[in-house]
Amino acid sequence: MAGEYVRALIGRPLARRVGRPVAAFAALVVGGVVGFGALAGVGAVEALFWLLDPTSIEIFIESHDAPARSMRAFTIVVESGLILSGLWIGETVISATFGGQIETELRQMQVERTIDGTEQHVVVCGYGTFGKTIARRLRDRDRPVVVVETGDGQYERALDDGLLAVQGDARREELLVEAGAERADAVVGAVDDANVNIQVAITTGELAPDARVVVRAGDEMYESVARRAGADEVIVPEVVSGEQVTTTL
Repeated sequence: MAGEYVRALIGRPLARRVGRPVAAFAALVVGGVVGFGALAGVGAVEALFWLLDPTSIEIFIESHDAPARSMRAFTIVVESGLILSGLWIGETVISATFGGQIETELRQMQVERTIDGTEQHVVVCGYGTFGKTIARRLRDRDRPVVVVETGDGQYERALDDGLLAVQGDARREELLVEAGAERADAVVGAVDDANVNIQVAITTGELAPDARVVVRAGDEMYESVARRAGADEVIVPEVVSGEQVTTTL
């Protein structure tokens, strides 16, 4: 289990952020070992020990015919770099810890693992008023839902509402794959833009031809276009709400 989490962390934003100072530190260590070996002819183990205890370099210089000035200058450069990169690592880890980034990354990993095990769900693309209503109603009926949302605030709101969610543009095939569209019963284009929803329908048709595709359209003129794009059902909210009003009159 721990190994799976380590593998999942690789490539995530936090890992890349921490990886830069760690890589810099490692490069300085390698450079120091190689440099001391070239200047003083010592082995890798002794050079590593010099990095840990620079005072040993002075002892070596006093007892050997070595390029003292070059070794001292090289030592100052390498040790200063190691100190700075070490501070960089510490600052990155502390800011990630107290800034909540580690907690956010772990939550995202857990959500992704849950989505990977989800089947026969409904993918709702867009978490505005329309998408939110659909997702919450489905959740209340115990239907599994995965939300795809580009906006930071709406994405976080979907997670806070107890829904599975991925962040990104639902028109991109990799985002629908991340949302498990191939295993879904239905994909709903609920974005407040008919053109975006039609593109979602096209992508879904190529990726998950067996999934039912429902598209929101802002106007009836988009209905024929959406159906040609692969939509099984086209919803015009204004028309639906108007029909509901007439039933009460």
